[in-house]
Amino acid sequence: MAKKAFKAESKRLLDLMIHSIYTHKEIFLRELISNASDALDKRYYRALGDENISFDREAFYIRIEADKTSRTLTIRDTGIGMDRDALESNLGTIARSDSFDFKQSSDPKEDISIIGQFGVGFYSAFMVAKSVTVHSRAVDSEESWEWYSEGADGYTMRKAADMEPGTVVSLVLKENAEEENYDDFLDPYRLKELVRKYSDFIKYPIKMETIHEESTEDETLNSMVPIWRKNKNELKTEDYDSFYMDKHFGFEKPLRHIHVSVEGAVSYTAILYIPAKAPYDFYTREYEKGLELYSNGVMIMQKCGDLLPDYFSFAQGLVDSADLSLNISRELLQHNRQLKLIAKRIERDIKAELLKMMENDRETYEGFFKGFGRQLKYGVYTDWGMHKETLQDLLLFYSSTEKKPTSLKEYVSRMKEGQKAIYYAAGETVEKLARLPQAERLSEEGYEILYFTEDVDEFAIRMLNEYDKNPFKNVSESNLDLQDEEKPEESDEQKAIFAAVQAELGEKVQGVRASARLKSHPACLVTEGGLSIEMEKTLAHMPDNPGIKAEKFLEINTSHPVFAAMSVAHPDSAERFAAIARVLYNQALLIEGLPVEDPIAFADDIWAIVG
Repeated sequence: MAKKAFKAESKRLLDLMIHSIYTHKEIFLRELISNASDALDKRYYRALGDENISFDREAFYIRIEADKTSRTLTIRDTGIGMDRDALESNLGTIARSDSFDFKQSSDPKEDISIIGQFGVGFYSAFMVAKSVTVHSRAVDSEESWEWYSEGADGYTMRKAADMEPGTVVSLVLKENAEEENYDDFLDPYRLKELVRKYSDFIKYPIKMETIHEESTEDETLNSMVPIWRKNKNELKTEDYDSFYMDKHFGFEKPLRHIHVSVEGAVSYTAILYIPAKAPYDFYTREYEKGLELYSNGVMIMQKCGDLLPDYFSFAQGLVDSADLSLNISRELLQHNRQLKLIAKRIERDIKAELLKMMENDRETYEGFFKGFGRQLKYGVYTDWGMHKETLQDLLLFYSSTEKKPTSLKEYVSRMKEGQKAIYYAAGETVEKLARLPQAERLSEEGYEILYFTEDVDEFAIRMLNEYDKNPFKNVSESNLDLQDEEKPEESDEQKAIFAAVQAELGEKVQGVRASARLKSHPACLVTEGGLSIEMEKTLAHMPDNPGIKAEKFLEINTSHPVFAAMSVAHPDSAERFAAIARVLYNQALLIEGLPVEDPIAFADDIWAIVG
């Protein structure tokens, strides 16, 4: 038998197949099984129009055989097979796809799910094999032929022993290298794992002989009929939950599942899940978002991040579409126009399901929000607020009046007549915010306040700017936009006291003035400008902290006994007056959760006042 050279600049192209195109060597098994599946499909389609070709579904399968002694891995199929010319044409010319030609020549009205389209998948076998033998007989031929190759140097062809129609691909695996364990692909458990990972939903049984003690049995490795291709009315919640567990999407039952089948510019089927709890690494850089991506039941990517926006990265599940433009290795997409269309629809489906959960099963939604709400808030804040319209109705914040989480829509529905703003307070805990001096007046007058206890909350709200034309207003801002809000009148004596306090505190505050909001507390800090005290604290903990400070003003309650004591001390007792001024400022810092610059001096000031 004379060795023949490959066509199409074989040496360079085959070297590309082996070393560059495929990321993971294990992909070869997926490719060979997909080729076998295509062969079975072709026999089926041929049988539809040719009464001389039979197709008994029970007799058609794919079989995997592993022989550790001879280091041989074999994949058999009972498909359409190849005659001499087909072997020569398909395997002697790299990058020629018989499957692609078959699909192109078929009636476009037929639903043909042939997978192969580039004619290179077969050659991935050379990533793990030192030689490959293909033994085949076409369904309309009486002869069997054998194709043999050891790689880029070429191939041989010869007439072979008779066999039933179909194809047998035998790989003699390479010897183990320092960093490559090719024995792995002869291990039955590893082969089962790869079949279930990449080819579980091939529609023909993939069989392998399994040894159990002293007996052997034929085991079907794949489930064949994917759950997403079944009619929804055939499935129960338990079926979706079982699939979720089987695919290891999570260890607890999901909160919700979404099963959609879409026909249109891009047709696809998807099953999406909303998990009950966040994975342990969800808020770390190690977490990898993405849905499983299939093309006609064959896994293309295990984590396709392009299918999910970051703010919905908690979603688990899969998408199967025959319309994707795959690259030559079928590990990635050539371009993402179709993917963008699918991702946009998936985004709408997830949002709709979350809104439905919020409305119809509030307790469950609140549990979901505890785990994933922070991610939604980050989604509002990131990308310069591009997604705020999508996410604003999914947010929950604790309500001062309802004593439970509430949505912005619900807050607005309860706003008092004439109320001009949505009020919020930002701090460490709900308990501390409920006692915040700045909120005294609002609380007494029955205004609802949203409590922000996460560092991202205020940044997200500032990005929203308003909701339903109602601006957001921090209770610590100098102007609260209240209907009857008037600047308190200050007597000449009070003005002199405030000026003296300002002189004592210097640049620590931008001003000192009488307060219209305080009822029982002696003093508080308020801010002006876009930066609040809580935002200042958050920025201070960032690695590249620019040192930006909030523009602070000290407001003093002129009806409080402390102010009366300050009035007595001014101007007769300068030391006592200065100590009171410093204590008022430092206690206002403490209320805000800011550090006192000199705790010892603060303690001395207190003793000076009470002594």
